[in-house]
Amino acid sequence: MGAPLRIAIAGLGTVGVGTVQLLQEHAQTIAMRCGRPVEVTAVSARDRCKNRGCDVSGAVWYDDPVAMAREAEADVIVELIGGSDGVARDMVAAALKAGRDVVTANKALLAIHGTELARAAEASNVHLTYEAAVAGGIPIVKALREGLGGNHIRRVYGILNGTCNYILTTMEDTGRDFDDVLEEAQELGYAEADPSFDVDGIDTGHKLALLTSMAFGCPVDFEAVSMEGIRHVTAMDIQHADELGYRIKLLGVAEETEHGILQRVHPCMVPKNGPIASVEGVFNAVVVEGDFVGRSKLEGRGAGAGPTASAVVADIMDLAAKRGAPTFGVPVDGLVERPTATIDTHVGAYYVRLMVLDRPGVFAEIAAALRDAQVSMESILQRGHDPGAVVTVVMTLHSTVEAATTRALERIGGIDAVVEPPCMIRIEDL
Repeated sequence: MGAPLRIAIAGLGTVGVGTVQLLQEHAQTIAMRCGRPVEVTAVSARDRCKNRGCDVSGAVWYDDPVAMAREAEADVIVELIGGSDGVARDMVAAALKAGRDVVTANKALLAIHGTELARAAEASNVHLTYEAAVAGGIPIVKALREGLGGNHIRRVYGILNGTCNYILTTMEDTGRDFDDVLEEAQELGYAEADPSFDVDGIDTGHKLALLTSMAFGCPVDFEAVSMEGIRHVTAMDIQHADELGYRIKLLGVAEETEHGILQRVHPCMVPKNGPIASVEGVFNAVVVEGDFVGRSKLEGRGAGAGPTASAVVADIMDLAAKRGAPTFGVPVDGLVERPTATIDTHVGAYYVRLMVLDRPGVFAEIAAALRDAQVSMESILQRGHDPGAVVTVVMTLHSTVEAATTRALERIGGIDAVVEPPCMIRIEDL
């Protein structure tokens, strides 16, 4: 058996502790599968006196994680601090410069600085790995870089945020509205006190930017991701989706289009019998569509100590066994700048909910706005009939370019009888 792989871990929160526990509990199995043992030789966290439920007494303690990255007796630096800048970025950069392999679960860091850090890793002839950064315990990074590496990928999409999926699933199961379910999710620990990172689509956007780079061989471009969250989705929308044969999911979608690579995050109505509709609660799923493999789906827990630690340790084991690959599947100089498509070029069908005053002539004004924008209505339904009162009008629109739908809805929103901004949810044939 070979010499031990020495690792230093920065961040002893939920995932850091889970990583230490997994390495200790399965030490023999890991050593057998890697051909060498793995030892935690250094750690860094805010409070060295805190009882975390794991034994790190044999490791050297560093108060400064950047110093640990430069100085610790370690072959691999594991970054579990989080954040796109500050100490996390500094320590990863320091580790790479010092010629140390890096394992990270930090999707925000890589979504914004990934190409730069990948180049630094190559310059030092080391590896930057991040299986835990995308979809928790689902091995999607390895699948894209290796298992599906011979395919031309046409589209990759999925449920990449367990908080949003839990909220939407609970809204569907209970008929309750967003704010009520969000509060429950916070009480259960599924949502942060400030949930905007999750419910506004930012977390999904970070993960999608990484998937896009791996799938299409292009530099990471988080700024190109169109993001829309789930705050505007109501229990009424979920009920209508059910009646129409759909479920509502927050998806991240990256796909090749005639205009370039389109990256989008938003709520979608997906067919109940589709591969993504049955994924419930805090689970994640990723679907990859390739020219030779067809459609592949991976599903599992997207967060939490166990699943995320499992992904961190998978990267550590690859490094221990000297299995490595370029950060995004090809060397940085091989990443090709691809044309970027914007959300207004998206072509698809749409669900629209309007709250309108029930009075003569309203439908005619709505129809005129659709006609002038060259948008075709598939169906329309008015819930309730109460002259002079506010009623719900639900429309589905035939497939059209999004820019035209946006123009139509802007005009419809300006009609005096429309008392709330129109709610639009894209219908996806996924």
